[in-house]
Amino acid sequence: MNALSLQALLPSLDPLLIASICGIFIFAGIVKGFLGIGLPAAAMGLLTLIFPPTEAISLLWLPILFSNMFQFGRARNKREIAVTYKWFAAAIFISIFLTSLFINDYPTALLTVAIGVAMVVFSMNLLFGLSFPVGPGRGWQVGVGIVSGVLGGLSSIWSPPVAMYLMARNTPKDMFIGATGFLFLAGCLPLGVGLVISGLITGPVIMKSLLGLLMTLIGFRIGEILRERISQDRFRQVVLVAFLIMGGRLITTGLL
Repeated sequence: MNALSLQALLPSLDPLLIASICGIFIFAGIVKGFLGIGLPAAAMGLLTLIFPPTEAISLLWLPILFSNMFQFGRARNKREIAVTYKWFAAAIFISIFLTSLFINDYPTALLTVAIGVAMVVFSMNLLFGLSFPVGPGRGWQVGVGIVSGVLGGLSSIWSPPVAMYLMARNTPKDMFIGATGFLFLAGCLPLGVGLVISGLITGPVIMKSLLGLLMTLIGFRIGEILRERISQDRFRQVVLVAFLIMGGRLITTGLL
């Protein structure tokens, strides 16, 4: 393959950059495969070390989309989930789309802090079981959905409010896994459209994101294998503490 073809496939031929993308997404895939969660947080914490926040969000879109298509696709009660959480999904869909439309206008510091806050809340929620009292009404779903969508549009991480809501409602395990896949997928599609309209998802970005997706799938399989051989509790604690530290670094960077 000639140099022109390589440049078309991978616009940056910098071996170090390509290796960094591969390493980050393999790690994020391992986390997702081992724990079943944490793909966006793992990837964003490291991608922001080498890319601006807007580009990091764009690179993460395809891996998030396909991983959640797979997760929701495996749910047994898809129709029940869609009916139960339709207002939640609609609120996420609209708010994440509107937020992502103006992502180029947000200060880099705001995006950096938003990513850091999302990572800190995500890790503290899973480390310490943070929750909040919620009722069964439609208003709760819409309210939490809007918060999730705004956070997702700013950081590409909208799982913390979703997970906290579902845990507060004592959602059964099977329903929890299917519902998170559904609600994460509900945010992926409008996020992608918003990023395209904003000019952030381009041909070169898509190629890098496809590379990230491939590495994520490899890492996911490694994570599944490791799950059978390593203490899950210890691995989970180490990863979440790392997320907490990376999130704190991003908040500090954005505020200084």
